[in-house]
Amino acid sequence: MESLLVKESPLLLPLNKEKTVYDGFITVQERDFRIRILLPPDHQLKLAKDLSCCFVFSQRLHHSPDLVSFVLELKTVLEVALKCRPECRSIPPPQYYSQLIIEMEDLGWDKLVSIDTEFRTLRLRAEDSSGRQHIVTVKLKPKHPVEAPWCSADLPVPLAMTWTPQSSLGHVHTQFLLLLESLAEFWAVLDEIDEKTWVLEPEKPSRADTMRRIAIANNVSIKVEVDTQHPKMLPECCLLGAEHVVTPLRNKLNANMHLWNPDCSILQNLRDVLEIEFPSPATHEKSSFSAECGICYAYRLESAIPDQVCNDPRCGQPFHQACLYEWLRGLPSSRQSFNIVFGECPYCSKPITVKMSTQKP
Repeated sequence: MESLLVKESPLLLPLNKEKTVYDGFITVQERDFRIRILLPPDHQLKLAKDLSCCFVFSQRLHHSPDLVSFVLELKTVLEVALKCRPECRSIPPPQYYSQLIIEMEDLGWDKLVSIDTEFRTLRLRAEDSSGRQHIVTVKLKPKHPVEAPWCSADLPVPLAMTWTPQSSLGHVHTQFLLLLESLAEFWAVLDEIDEKTWVLEPEKPSRADTMRRIAIANNVSIKVEVDTQHPKMLPECCLLGAEHVVTPLRNKLNANMHLWNPDCSILQNLRDVLEIEFPSPATHEKSSFSAECGICYAYRLESAIPDQVCNDPRCGQPFHQACLYEWLRGLPSSRQSFNIVFGECPYCSKPITVKMSTQKP
């Protein structure tokens, strides 16, 4: 029986010669659970004075005929509990906490932003060479540092960390800093756009966003997608607005594309290629570019802003794509061809088209 117990739970060991006191861990679904058992001299489990572990179990466990049967039944109950409550976690051994303190002392406590009550999830701060503040979230595994932690951050690229059993939080922080420096030029390009133009989308850009929709004029804008690896190269551009305004800009973009200078910023190149000056916070109010949708009378619909415009120069009314699509689809006079709906402008009755909406209104 003793050999079977060692086989089933090698980390649950007797603490005295009489083998009436057991302390240690049982492993279920790759998680270790602390358990302590104090048996009477006759080893009758149902008369045990002390039975403590990570969960509160039903009294039926006390009716197990022997210790091995009890451990097997306990494992079964734990396995069921874990399936029903995946959020349940085992308590790490003391070495886990001492290792964590050592690693934080080596890294520096000033790098710690927060830590949860279970001492599993840490948020560490890092500052790149341009003074930008960044946060990396580190979720430690119960067998840290043998198991690699899960890391996440507000980045436009995947956060891939190399890890060995000898690695520490310092290694995470160092790799994070190296990745930040590789993105410094990318963020510098976007910071200039955010500072010197009116960005319509995203409303509150994060460090992970690679797109900016920049206001050019009322109901006219350009959407640029910046490459993280080559941030100063010609980005993917999409001009939005009425065709009679957008067409001349599109023609300039195509005709002057050869003038693009990778040594200059994207913003300066866009000025030169489009032959325009972008409205800026120093020269214009943002409300000048925040025209409401002509159907729902709101500027922002969830995360979307009006990006469809009536092409008639005398109208130029903007609409959300979702609103215009639903409006035209409900008219008996409109028609649909593949994913495009053809109909009339709700304001001037001139022909207007819209692609099938991919967002719910």
